[in-house]
Amino acid sequence: MQIVRAGIQDLETLTALFEDYRVFYRQPTNWEGSRKFLAERIGGNESTIYLALDEQDKGIGFTQLYPLFSSTRIGRLWLLNDLFVKPAHRGRGISILLIERAKKLARETKALGIILETEKTNKIGNQLYPRADFILEDDTNHYFWKNE
Repeated sequence: MQIVRAGIQDLETLTALFEDYRVFYRQPTNWEGSRKFLAERIGGNESTIYLALDEQDKGIGFTQLYPLFSSTRIGRLWLLNDLFVKPAHRGRGISILLIERAKKLARETKALGIILETEKTNKIGNQLYPRADFILEDDTNHYFWKNE
């Protein structure tokens, strides 16, 4: 198993994983939309995506990070926006390997750290992130404005 940075050559593999991820979060299937979205992120260098590949180089998981900046902290942050491992491959430490690669990116870019959010009902994620040394912040409120 290996973790590699995804490029445009990985678009088909990544799209399949991304669609599984979106379905996990109760979104309707949209292969064309997902493919286009990922191609734009990769082509525009707007995100960094790491793929977990099995021994046959088949995609079994991924993480996608977006660059952010903090004015008050005067530095770069990374948003770990997506993390997914196929159900058949869970429990083998693949998520931790993907997170460790994300942390390496943060170190390489001299970022202040990595931020993420997950649903309160995501039992797997809410057990995983503290094990990976993420600290649950309870002194801030997360707000969202929806453009309708």
